[in-house]
Amino acid sequence: MKIAILDAATLGTDVDLSPLRRLGETAEYPTTAPEDITDRLRDADVAVVNKIKLNGTNLPGTAVRLICVAATGYDNIDTEYCRANGIALCNVPGYSTDSVAQLTLSMVLSLATHLPEYTRYVADGSYSASGVANKLTPIYHEISSLTWGVVGGGGIGGKVAQIAEAFGCKVLMCRRKQDPRYETVPVDELCARCDIISLHVPLSDETRGMISADRIASMKDGVILVNVARGAVTDEEALTKAVESGKIGGLGVDVYSVEPFGKDHPFTRILDRDNVCLTPHMAWGSAEARNRVVAEMAKNAAAFYAGETRNRIV
Repeated sequence: MKIAILDAATLGTDVDLSPLRRLGETAEYPTTAPEDITDRLRDADVAVVNKIKLNGTNLPGTAVRLICVAATGYDNIDTEYCRANGIALCNVPGYSTDSVAQLTLSMVLSLATHLPEYTRYVADGSYSASGVANKLTPIYHEISSLTWGVVGGGGIGGKVAQIAEAFGCKVLMCRRKQDPRYETVPVDELCARCDIISLHVPLSDETRGMISADRIASMKDGVILVNVARGAVTDEEALTKAVESGKIGGLGVDVYSVEPFGKDHPFTRILDRDNVCLTPHMAWGSAEARNRVVAEMAKNAAAFYAGETRNRIV
């Protein structure tokens, strides 16, 4: 078995690749430019990718029989091309649930408690110079007094809902099926009723742009919004304007429509704001999650070559 890992750098330099190496000959590339994809897959039976796009432009002329995605989402793979050309596709569901839920909670707590403002007040010497034992502005509220809306009721959304409930929040859930544990409502109702909204949906035709300017306008003033799903499920210009106007009181984002985003991206206008927390698509990437995803991809590949079906999308 010949395996080509096209963007190994996205898995981290500390990750253990031995589960894949044990399966056969591996060619490991930190990154791969679009024009080099076909050549690097020319003799590869298995393509291992994280963010790289594979489609009808770069897969023809390769020996690829199996694509292993180092992720749960697979919107970077042309599934129709794979299906039509007999290429199998496997993802890794559930490997990053705890990691993504942890960052979601971290963002919400930081934004709700105004931690950047308070820590800077001490760090820059203002606290020592004040002569006052405490500082209580900006005002913050206990999240147990707030309603947390979870958009997407899969593994990550369910975990976040459990955490929110443990902190005493009232939880609203937006998902296709009713959730017996939480009040399940349409997205428009969730947007209108919640103080905190976190997004945990895959990118699809249905979810693309779902957090639109109109839905943002329907939200409570000062809402905290966290997107750890996909950048394109939101209107990023509308989010930026809502932060600038004060409509959104706290914005946490780990995912972007273009990654990394360039200097012309609307978020560059709000980078220095205390109520904005932008991270570099790292929510999925705890050490435990990254080693877990490699081990699971190796199991997917081994199962495929044993004639078994495991985590198959196509």
